[in-house]
Amino acid sequence: SGCGAGRQRSPDGRRGSDGRRCGSGHGRRETRLQGLRVLISGAVRRARAWSHALMRLLVGLGNPGSRYAQNRHNVGFMAVDAAANRYRFPSFHGKFKGSISEGTIGVFKVLALKPETFMNLSGESVAAAARFYKIAPGEIAVIHDDLDLAEGKLRVKRGGGSGGHNGLRSIDEHLGEDYWRIRIGIGHPGRRELVEAYVLQNFQSEERQWLDPMLGAIGEAMPLLLNDDYSGFASKVALILNPPKHNPRPETLPPSRKRPATPETPPETPEEDSAK
Repeated sequence: SGCGAGRQRSPDGRRGSDGRRCGSGHGRRETRLQGLRVLISGAVRRARAWSHALMRLLVGLGNPGSRYAQNRHNVGFMAVDAAANRYRFPSFHGKFKGSISEGTIGVFKVLALKPETFMNLSGESVAAAARFYKIAPGEIAVIHDDLDLAEGKLRVKRGGGSGGHNGLRSIDEHLGEDYWRIRIGIGHPGRRELVEAYVLQNFQSEERQWLDPMLGAIGEAMPLLLNDDYSGFASKVALILNPPKHNPRPETLPPSRKRPATPETPPETPEEDSAK
């Protein structure tokens, strides 16, 4: 070749004695490498965008510490714990003024968060996590207790007011109202002055009969929730908790095996009176 051993090179090293361009192979390799770098860079950007699109923030509301762990007000913490256990998330650790764990559910990367700011400052923790990961409000689901729903009822909605819930009010102040709320009914004590004591009481043993199945059903239906199928999520939870009753079909036999019909016995005909 024009740049092989023993060939005369020009002072700038670009052409050999036979007029061929020296280093042209090297130039082609550099061009190919540059093209490969561009492709890899584009793939990395797309992967990051895809990863972000499949990320969700799952928040449970409650108060930190063992004193409050079994309170009615902490049912949001309980639901997030149940989901994290079901899908084998790693242990929770402190970050964003809360306790967090990252795991996967289906194709989704999920950040499970339990704010540890106490209920009325929950928004500080939720907003910090959402801003760090650039998660939009519509990709956040908050699970919380609801006094206005009967025990064991579940409702899902996006946006709306706080309904007097201090945790929601704090999140509204920091992120706005355009996030999803998973409302778990805990019932109402009947009088307003009893509310604070009621929500800070532990669930009673008879209440666990509906609570434990509810937490399990929420975990089982979680992939639908993360896939933005909120009505499907609510329907599946209801179906798990209240499966349709099985009505056995009447026995049927194939035509060849049908039982022979029993001939009807004709009614008895009274004998005529011999005197007639």
